[in-house]
Amino acid sequence: MSTITRPLARRVALLGVALLPLVAGCSSDEAADGSATHTVRLGFFPNVTHAPALVGVAQGTFAEALGSGVELETFTFDTGTSAAEALLAGSLDLTFIGPNPAINAHAQSGGEAIRIVAGTTSGGAYLVVTPEITSPAQLAGATLATPSLGNTQDVALRAWLKEQGFETNPDGSGDVTVLPQTNSTTLESFLNGQIDGAWVPEPWATRLIADGGGVVLVDERDLWEATGGQYVTTHLIVRTEFLNEHPDLVKAVIEGLAAAIDSIAADPEAAQADVVAQISSITGTDPNPATIAAAFANLTFTLDPIAASLQKSADDAVAVELLRPVDLNGIYDLTLLNEVLAARGDSEVQGP
Repeated sequence: MSTITRPLARRVALLGVALLPLVAGCSSDEAADGSATHTVRLGFFPNVTHAPALVGVAQGTFAEALGSGVELETFTFDTGTSAAEALLAGSLDLTFIGPNPAINAHAQSGGEAIRIVAGTTSGGAYLVVTPEITSPAQLAGATLATPSLGNTQDVALRAWLKEQGFETNPDGSGDVTVLPQTNSTTLESFLNGQIDGAWVPEPWATRLIADGGGVVLVDERDLWEATGGQYVTTHLIVRTEFLNEHPDLVKAVIEGLAAAIDSIAADPEAAQADVVAQISSITGTDPNPATIAAAFANLTFTLDPIAASLQKSADDAVAVELLRPVDLNGIYDLTLLNEVLAARGDSEVQGP
């Protein structure tokens, strides 16, 4: 069993669709000695909201669950959009991703191409602003950043602003300017006074507070009263074709994910060290361990995909005109997850 990591897999996301069909068939091949081998191609982000993926790779829980004769090939992405594109193009088998990119992929493929098979992370998103802003009314004319147009935090911000009576548009015009940009650029822009705040996931919210002197105007947990403050931040999706052809491998990845979440719960400090080391290795930057520890306190790592929160995410995207109405029927396949939970003696989770 071996693991290959492709740092920042921009070669997959950026080289274009023309290349992708060439690798789409590499999930299964033939070993030199004639024995069957498989490659599982797994995507994730170098971000604390993907901590179970980072820990699972660092501690080998995915590799152990997949067993001998299976090669785990990992790819990292900066945005859910690029990860979803790679999955739809067939160059990934599974990926950890946020809810709105998953919804978009489901809609783009007519409900056929992807399935959500497990949860990963809940919580950890905030609207952080300059200290001078103490109420929503003061956001008129402000510039607020999000990670990318149509991503989970971008939709959440625009939907919340709409509820406050503000108009926003994808081109940045409106009562409040919403500026999609990378999280690292957002931190720099906030420090330089070029933006008034940002709706971002951890650890960037903590960094805007600790490094930039920002304050929390909205804790997204407060907007999810119906689900007890829980909402999906990251979940695991799979190509439907791969799920149908290799349910055993998908189940093994879920088992590896479960082991990683168990490890985080058993020894958070060791898990945080793994996350720091993985992010450093992948990005070439060294995150502050104290920042990662603070971010962990704001996140819940869970196999439950919190399906009840997904429809609202889709409705919000429609409301702010970033998505046409979409039928989410069939987007979940929790059969393998519930088999894993049953074997662990845990309660099954429900779909929408």
